[in-house]
Amino acid sequence: MSNFSNIFNQYNWEDVKTSIYSKNKQDVINALAANKPTLEDFKALISPAAEMYIEQMANKSSALTQKRFGKTIQLFAPMYLSNECNNICTYCGFSLDNKVKRKTLSDAELILEVEAIKQQGFNHILLVTGESNHTVNIDYFLNAINLIKSSFANISIEFQPLEVEEYKKLHEAGVYSVLVYQETYHQEVYKVYHPKGKKSNFSYRLETPDRVGEAQIHKIGLGVLLGLEDWRVDSFFCALHLDYLQKTYWKTKYSISFPRMRPAEGIIEPNVIVNDKNLVQLLSAYRLLNEDVELSISTRESEHFRNNVIPLGVTSMSAGSKTNPGGYSVEPTSLEQFEISDDRTVKQISDLITQSGYQPVYKDWDRQFN
Repeated sequence: MSNFSNIFNQYNWEDVKTSIYSKNKQDVINALAANKPTLEDFKALISPAAEMYIEQMANKSSALTQKRFGKTIQLFAPMYLSNECNNICTYCGFSLDNKVKRKTLSDAELILEVEAIKQQGFNHILLVTGESNHTVNIDYFLNAINLIKSSFANISIEFQPLEVEEYKKLHEAGVYSVLVYQETYHQEVYKVYHPKGKKSNFSYRLETPDRVGEAQIHKIGLGVLLGLEDWRVDSFFCALHLDYLQKTYWKTKYSISFPRMRPAEGIIEPNVIVNDKNLVQLLSAYRLLNEDVELSISTRESEHFRNNVIPLGVTSMSAGSKTNPGGYSVEPTSLEQFEISDDRTVKQISDLITQSGYQPVYKDWDRQFN
């Protein structure tokens, strides 16, 4: 069966890196002028040569986003169901080798969390867990979704990679979107960051969006963990992955997230620093490449950055987030996956969006028409 691995294996990390860093001013000008930028244009837009054109890129990104999405920002809340995990990942607070208290929400606790989130006005929920197949498996997921689906118009999930048939069950249960991040596309060092657990299987994770696509899930979310490896090269491979998926599963919608490494219990320092200027360049480059892809910024980012990024191409933001199971009401002090940077309330974020001339949207209406 054809899958993204067949495309991925045609590329070499160092060759792609050389290509990106060799792009010049004229390449960037050509990419900015292109009606339909190619992946080669994307290389130019994320290259060092494009840094002097970031303002132009951001302005064009803003215009394209308004044309396609209007002046709206969708708000969502992540709800962590469990911090139990069988993987060792050197950058994650949930890593198996962190000897800390673990927590998995019971049915009653899950309902309490939902009530707390609903009080903040959310109709779009992202369910998140660690990867522990014995504790948080397909049966646990289906039960959780059944308990909460009447409370939300839109349910997204960020769980461990599953099989096609399992994704089909989740789709039937009411899941709208699946987020699965490759973390890094640098295959040789992937094992260094993921030395133990099912997540250490690079190829299985790489082919997960194919399985989600085969299950006909409405939306697939991609991304890399910015800071693990060279962000320009990793982002090219993520764009390559997006391009392949859109051509293969063309009925599906897509989103890109931009998580930057944040402090967490027992994790390594970022291998590569990705500053705010880099992130604006990357976000704008994605929008110029693809007018339809949704772009999401989380509360990992600072107040200052989130205040200023709203007009530049973002279509969704988390708000009032807790990154620990039970964090909204049940057990606020349980282990966080990472520290929040922007800890403002949902109302404060909503007011900020309004003051920026945009409309905060708490509900994704698509579910009404499926």
